[in-house]
Amino acid sequence: MSDEATIPQSRTEQRQAQQMSLRRARPPVDVPGYEPERLLGVGAYGEVWVALERNTGRRVAIKFYAHRGGLDWALLSREVEKLAFLFADRYVVQLIGVGWDASPPYYIMEYLEQGSLADRLEKGLLPVEEAVGLFHDVAVGLLHAHGKGVLHCDLKPANILLDQDGRPRLADFGQSRLSHEQAPALGTLFYMAPEQADLQATPDARWDVYALGALLYCMVTGSPPYRTPEILRQLEQAPNLVERLTLYRRWLRHSPRPTAHRQTPGVDRDLADIIDRCLAIDPQKRFPNVQAVLDALQARQLRRHRRPMLLVGALGPVLLLLVVSFFAWQGATAALQRSEEALIQRALESNKFAAQYAARTTAAEVARRYRAVQRILESQEFLTVFQETIQHPELEPILQRLADPDLPEAELQQLAHQLRHHPQRRKLQEAFERAIPPEMQVGKQVNSWFLDDPLGNQIARAPEEADVVTIGRNYAWRSYFHGGPTDMPDRRWRAGPGQHLQKTQMSAAYQSEATGRWNVAVSTPIRQNPNGRFLGVAGLTVGVGALVELHAKPHQFAVLVEEPTPEHPGRILEHPLFQSRDPAQPKIPKEFSQMVITPEALPNTWQRRCWYEDPAGQLPGGEYYQRRWLAEMEPVLWAGRPTGWLVIVQESYETAIGQTLRELRQQLVGYALAAGAGVILVVVGLWSFALRMFRESAPAAVWLAGKTVGGSEGSGLSSTPAPVRPTGLTPPEAEMLEVPTEPAPTNPHQSSPPPNHTGSD
Repeated sequence: MSDEATIPQSRTEQRQAQQMSLRRARPPVDVPGYEPERLLGVGAYGEVWVALERNTGRRVAIKFYAHRGGLDWALLSREVEKLAFLFADRYVVQLIGVGWDASPPYYIMEYLEQGSLADRLEKGLLPVEEAVGLFHDVAVGLLHAHGKGVLHCDLKPANILLDQDGRPRLADFGQSRLSHEQAPALGTLFYMAPEQADLQATPDARWDVYALGALLYCMVTGSPPYRTPEILRQLEQAPNLVERLTLYRRWLRHSPRPTAHRQTPGVDRDLADIIDRCLAIDPQKRFPNVQAVLDALQARQLRRHRRPMLLVGALGPVLLLLVVSFFAWQGATAALQRSEEALIQRALESNKFAAQYAARTTAAEVARRYRAVQRILESQEFLTVFQETIQHPELEPILQRLADPDLPEAELQQLAHQLRHHPQRRKLQEAFERAIPPEMQVGKQVNSWFLDDPLGNQIARAPEEADVVTIGRNYAWRSYFHGGPTDMPDRRWRAGPGQHLQKTQMSAAYQSEATGRWNVAVSTPIRQNPNGRFLGVAGLTVGVGALVELHAKPHQFAVLVEEPTPEHPGRILEHPLFQSRDPAQPKIPKEFSQMVITPEALPNTWQRRCWYEDPAGQLPGGEYYQRRWLAEMEPVLWAGRPTGWLVIVQESYETAIGQTLRELRQQLVGYALAAGAGVILVVVGLWSFALRMFRESAPAAVWLAGKTVGGSEGSGLSSTPAPVRPTGLTPPEAEMLEVPTEPAPTNPHQSSPPPNHTGSD
């Protein structure tokens, strides 16, 4: 490269270069058989011309030396000697001929039109893989040279020529040494090993190893290692060669290790490690020879070739495991879902059966009370006394007055008192109690029995309790008297002609004023004969909870509701939440009595992920019911006719199937984890074995690669220096102390040595 820092020429060499640069019209001497074409370059010790061989027409480069005396003759003989050793080597610029007897002497070498690697680097950085390819070929060329006992000692981009295929050729062996030579050789700054920068150094194969690392570093970063403007300025100011060499060695040993190559895109860690080991300041830590460099390069290439296999081998089992895991997860999820659906379906079937059973038992309980109410009409004594009572001359005006909706409360209580204590009414009370069927006496089966006159006034009640004052009160507005679907909203309502119960039926549910619980009445009309005049109503009341029977399991219970319609929501008649926990306060809270259910809230046919939400969960104290429920419902029928009631049997999802599913899921997860761990252990074991086999096979592969690259086993030179100490440089080499006044040409075929050489050609 044109800006390489060099050990400068002396004044004598500069004057020679200036004089030779004036004679450029013709070469210094005619070379028989060759026609000169153009001057290629001029140096301190000669010049290089491009010539055409007359017989073949091929172009060659002819290097002329300035004169035959002293150093120039030694340079010529030294370079020719090395080129002769490397004759016909594909990686070395070939020697064609030598003009020993000419004045000045010359030698002829092949001409490469692609120029030098330095010229190529002037155009920009090389791609990393291209740089590695050139580095490999240069290393192979050095290995061949070392195998023939030649150390280059001045490897740099300007001394590497490129053939027509872009393949490198080693050139400029002016500073080279044979392996048995002890004379020192100075290379080019920043490509020269620190121990080489010593006038007492013995040639060593590791000098070329360092230069190889510097060459590759330069190709991937654009500059040789350790070169900075500061050291260039210090080198220029050094007074002599010894000081320059000392400064150079000290700079390399105390500077931080270069790291620019590690930041270059495309430089992997293995390649960076190769560069670092080539550039090791301590020769003992450097590669011992070029063969070791090629071995490391080959090992890197093997690892790169294995990387896709390793990647596929590593990712393949992982991807396989992921695919298997995915399908296993899908299968397990589907199995869990099917299991959940099956368990839900089974729970719903159980709830459906329980709801049907509860609806049938409720209907049976209602039927029992229907029959009990109708049996009262079979008592002739009761019917006779009842008819006498409502037609009694003393009682009839009282009953007419009690039916007045505008009757003051004080008068009502007075008339009710007279009614209760009248002998005829007492006679009716006794006959009424005797007519009640024994199995339906007041208790769990029945809350109370009542008897109303044709105006709706209650004239008898069983049990007749002193603290429950209902006798004398008008209940015409109740559905059990007028036979309508609901109670009249206004208690002042009175029945008109024909507005009375027509058949035995069950009333709408109502909240008891005495207990606060929901009751229902089963009532029947009393007539003078089957189709005769309406005389009144007889009936019984019962708590709705007494009609619903279900042997409930934990977290499973029945709820009784009125069937809602789009116009009117139904009321919840019986629910476990309504059961008072305090016997002293049996009355249902007001908000419970206002609890309703809409058609949308009913548990329809179960669909996936659709659960019944119990409305009681929104009431105070209903936190327990804020959960998912599996529910089925069944209408309560009597004599094939709907009663307007629905029985809902609901069961906690968590209790019914949640625990079972959770245990099943835990088992599946446990099996999956065990299987995954087993697969991972097998894969890790196989990969450990494979990696161990790779590591065991790598040295053999690298050794075989070294044999094919180097040509023969052990072709690299030993790094051990020769035991004989050098005698020093020749006098002209010791004169190279002055600062240059004119830069030398950088042409790859320039005369030797150019300004960037430390020694002479």
